[in-house]
Amino acid sequence: MPRAFHIPGVIFLFCAFVLLFLVSISLPFITALDFARVHIKSGSPTVNQDTTVINELRFGTWASCWYENTGNRVCSSSDNAYATTIYGSDRNSFVNIGPSWTRGLAIHPVAAGVTLIAFLLSLSTHVTMTLLASLTAFLAALLALIAFAVDIALYAFVKHEVGKLSGVSTNTDTAPAFWMTFVSFLLLCFAGCTVCFGRRRDRLDGATTYSWRDRFRLGRNRY
Repeated sequence: MPRAFHIPGVIFLFCAFVLLFLVSISLPFITALDFARVHIKSGSPTVNQDTTVINELRFGTWASCWYENTGNRVCSSSDNAYATTIYGSDRNSFVNIGPSWTRGLAIHPVAAGVTLIAFLLSLSTHVTMTLLASLTAFLAALLALIAFAVDIALYAFVKHEVGKLSGVSTNTDTAPAFWMTFVSFLLLCFAGCTVCFGRRRDRLDGATTYSWRDRFRLGRNRY
């Protein structure tokens, strides 16, 4: 019965690690994983020094990437604190998504690393290791929550800023990496509870079994 609680916790930790690991790679390496997407509905915006009109802009962990009307994909230089400047149709109006809004995205790989440690600890059957696994899972959940807060802040800021561009109509949406971080947070919370509860049930069942065996032996000694 205790394994019914412990094993799901281990699975939750593994799934959370995979999600956070993929999010940590993100753009420009995995094109489908980003936090915020700006779809250009009308107008002729451009990005940075690129003078080609774009139709979509994506923000990832290490870079931003934009899709030109010609079909080409261009990404900014990879950095843990990249900046992206978006120009309006006349190039007189522009907004800047500065490093202060993207620097915090580096929390995602930190959360992934702590999650991996929690997963490895959860594989042990030792009570102390299980307790450490549970505590580490909750620490990873806290880091994932902070990372998700950074994602929300970036999304809200990007949506607010691109609305200032003159002659450009946009639609800003959350992207897969945004929700993968949120799911990872939930999985880590579940994992921390189930791993700890499963081992606690294991100890209680062991104590109960020993108690009944001890009573049986005492009863035999009386006769």
